[in-house]
Amino acid sequence: MQNYVKIQSRQYPDVILRAVPGHFVTPHAHVNYYLDLSPLKFRAAEAHAAAKALSSVHYFTTPVDTIVALEGTEILGGYLADELVQTGVLCKNAHKSIYVIPPEHSAEGQLIFRESLLPWIKEKNVLLLFSAITTGSNAAQAIESLRYYGATITGVSALFSLATSIAGLPIYSIFSQQDIPDYRAESAEHCSLCEHKKPVDAICNGFGYTLLKH
Repeated sequence: MQNYVKIQSRQYPDVILRAVPGHFVTPHAHVNYYLDLSPLKFRAAEAHAAAKALSSVHYFTTPVDTIVALEGTEILGGYLADELVQTGVLCKNAHKSIYVIPPEHSAEGQLIFRESLLPWIKEKNVLLLFSAITTGSNAAQAIESLRYYGATITGVSALFSLATSIAGLPIYSIFSQQDIPDYRAESAEHCSLCEHKKPVDAICNGFGYTLLKH
């Protein structure tokens, strides 16, 4: 998995996406690139730079009280919260700080929030943070779960996203298909890579990948 392409953010050259070409299976699709977002999520300098980039594309008139950080984006979420506060984003919390919450998941993939966390969710303006959005299934499910808990979803953020909006909500992302024009996300039933008998290289999700031996 060393044959990767480095893609620099147009506005932030120190924010780099590593894209590995191949045949990869995600929970909802077959894709022709594995997007290695680990440095942008887990390495402090890169996460801080990515948070600055994300805060710059966020509409400052959109209020944020809580960031729900999914797919291992807690570090990125902490930096993003700090950047949004510094830039003056609207926040109705008494202390003018933004909560960052990594949710639990049920066996069915629904988000779970314990009673102790509900005050930070119910009737709060919530921004969802993902590493990548391809089909949008995870984002749609998260939005449904949070609305069940009484949250007001004000936006969705991701390091990479194929879509610009979901469920009528804007998606704020650093990278998009403009950065990887030939990126494809296809269903297992209509995967062109499978039709051409290309073996699956790895199974991946928002946390990383597992190589398959052939």
